[in-house]
Amino acid sequence: MSSKPRVVVGLSGGVDSAVTAHLLKQQGYEVIGIFMKNWEDDDDSEYCSSNIDFVDAAAVADVLGIEIEHVNFAADYKDRVFSEFVREYQAGRTPNPDILCNAEIKFKSFLDHAMRLGAEKIATGHYCRVRLNEQTGRHELLKGLDPSKDQSYFLHRLNQAQLAKTLFPVGELHKTEVRRIAEDIGLPNAKKKDSTGICFIGERPFREFLNRYISKEPGPIKDPTGRTIGQHVGLSFYTLGQRQGLGIGGIKAKGAQKGAGEHTPWFVARKDMAHNTLWVVQGHDHPWLLSPALLADDASWCAGEPPACGPYAAKTRYRQADAPCQLLAGSDGHMAAAFELQFPDAQWAVTPGQSAVLYDGDVCLGGGVISAAIPHA
Repeated sequence: MSSKPRVVVGLSGGVDSAVTAHLLKQQGYEVIGIFMKNWEDDDDSEYCSSNIDFVDAAAVADVLGIEIEHVNFAADYKDRVFSEFVREYQAGRTPNPDILCNAEIKFKSFLDHAMRLGAEKIATGHYCRVRLNEQTGRHELLKGLDPSKDQSYFLHRLNQAQLAKTLFPVGELHKTEVRRIAEDIGLPNAKKKDSTGICFIGERPFREFLNRYISKEPGPIKDPTGRTIGQHVGLSFYTLGQRQGLGIGGIKAKGAQKGAGEHTPWFVARKDMAHNTLWVVQGHDHPWLLSPALLADDASWCAGEPPACGPYAAKTRYRQADAPCQLLAGSDGHMAAAFELQFPDAQWAVTPGQSAVLYDGDVCLGGGVISAAIPHA
């Protein structure tokens, strides 16, 4: 019987989780790997890579000399993540299922399973960090040290109990260093390409996938003058700020001079669900695409309570630079469930359904789901 603390690592088949397991073993932990299967509707399709990923994860476990268990969370995932994803799209919003998957599966179902295996902690290959604040006694979620890979945005819904049980070893490293370690120890997936996109969609065309689950209701595409310039295939299939796939290239804005306007790109600016109308504008910086404030609800705060009103920084989408903002209480007068953010510089294509995540320096405070973008007065 091992006296070392037991850590269960989520082995995805990728290089980040593989190096995570290696680093923990080096630190003296007893490491067990778990491969999470979260989707099984089309395992045999060219787009679903879970079978290949499991083979890679098993090969990593073999090289590291650790056990690996294959656990199926597909029923939980469908019930708690995918059904919500479809509901949100049907309502015309653009959800972020990776955030929900982390909160509901990786740090709930997986954490519960790991505790049943006698683990003291779990670990994943996310690029972020956890530290205990000695003054407050609370665990804080911090950005990863590699700014180009930081994933704290996706983990902002983690609570104190989850943070206290989690290790993020690669959050202390840059990606180049992670790849170098993987090569040095002979991991078979050292050069494996990073996975992109939503896990259950993989590399397939997004609209083709949504077609299976969401009904189409075509309607007009209109410009700011109210002129109909095309037809959309269903509002659920578009997101604010979208430029590709509108089918209206070459149409110029009304009133544009001859020869002008044809090549200025169109962007989705508004979705009118009540009238089934898609509103588009020309030019990246059209006022309809800029919002000086937003409202968010379904708030979740890492500390277990909201931060004080005041100046912070926020991201309204992943891969966005932190934007200075002012945090205000929501319409209920306090921020436990809802809040407002005001920005000195208007934010581009603020999208209901996406998350607004708040930062105080490197510390991720939590955030909420954007319910409305507030336009210029």
